[in-house]
Formats: sequence, structure tokens, C-alpha cells
Amino acid sequence: MDIFLIRHGMTPGNREHRYIGRTDEPLSKEGRAALLPPAWADQVTAVFVSPMLRARQTAAILFSHARQIPVEGLHEMDFGQFEGKNFAQLEHDPAYRAWVEGGCVAAAPGGEDMETLNRRCCAAFAPLVAQALAEGKPRLVVVAHGGTLMALLAEYARPRQDYFSGMTKNGCGWHLTADAWPEGGLTLVEPICCVHGQVPGSRA
Repeated sequence: MDIFLIRHGMTPGNREHRYIGRTDEPLSKEGRAALLPPAWADQVTAVFVSPMLRARQTAAILFSHARQIPVEGLHEMDFGQFEGKNFAQLEHDPAYRAWVEGGCVAAAPGGEDMETLNRRCCAAFAPLVAQALAEGKPRLVVVAHGGTLMALLAEYARPRQDYFSGMTKNGCGWHLTADAWPEGGLTLVEPICCVHGQVPGSRA
């Protein structure tokens, strides 16, 4: 079975490099215009999406004929007090500096830590794979967030990679297969991109 993990298109906050984890903003006009449905879009009948607006809007553009199935656990990390701000606004904040120097592993003040994010995303995703395999589905498509994709890739992608190797640009993503699931994780096939003029595999 083929699995496609896709990050949502660009939002105003993404353009300004702001933390917008649980901020439910829409795609920007630029972000909407840049999205390009993949050649296989018409073969997709259902897409699993983060409930957040930017993911749902992206799925509607890329897979306009597919039914959307929201999955609560696939939402982005909660950045707490850092939400809506970027590096320039936070660089002199001691809490922010400590968070970054610690590898962004701990929770931002009032937010979510990386371990919680990873556990939540994997708990939401694994049953989707198991169900699709049990039903003999040819593919599984997920449209979610950068943090969500990094968590899933770090846990399941083979060959293994570290968390930040899964950083993905807006509208891009990853093609994997579940032939060895669950013991063998997911085989990473190739990067993909659903953005006009964007080269697959380029990092965020």
C-alpha cells in the first residue's frame, strides 16, 4: 500500500516564519494559488486531514473529489506563549532562548512538548494504516502539518532518520509504502511536491 504524507499549503504566518501551531489561520492567497493537484489525485476517494482549516483547505484543492476525514490527533504542535510570534519577536525572550537551546524538545510555556506531539500523532496515524491494510486499500493520503509529518517520519520511516530530517516545505510531502508494516515501519520511497515550480525533497 502506498502512503502519502503532505504538509498543508502556505499561510500568512508561514510566510512570516511565525509559530502558528494551534492558531487556526487559513491558507494565504499565494498559498492557495501555488497548490497543484498531483497526477494521481482523481484516484483518491478519501483523505485523512488534520481538523485545522489550513489542512482542510489544502486537501480540498489537491483532492477536490475526495471525502475528507478529520483526525483530531493529527493537528500541529501547540506552541503556547510562542504562538503567533517569530524569531525576531522572541529572540530576547529567556524562555524562548532556553527552549531553542534545548533543541525544542521541552514544552514551550503553556504549550506541548515534543514527546507528547510524537505520541499523539503516532496514536492517531497507526490505526489508519492498520485499517487501510485490512480493507485492502491501495493508498492512504494524509494532509496535515510540518510537526505532524516530522513525528511520523521519525517514528516509522525506514531507513530511520532524525526528527528534523523530516522538515517539509508547504505543499510538499513524502511517498512511503507499508509493505513491511508494522514491524518494519514504512519504507521511504521519495519526496513529493504539490506546488507549482517546487522541487521535491527541498527542505523548509
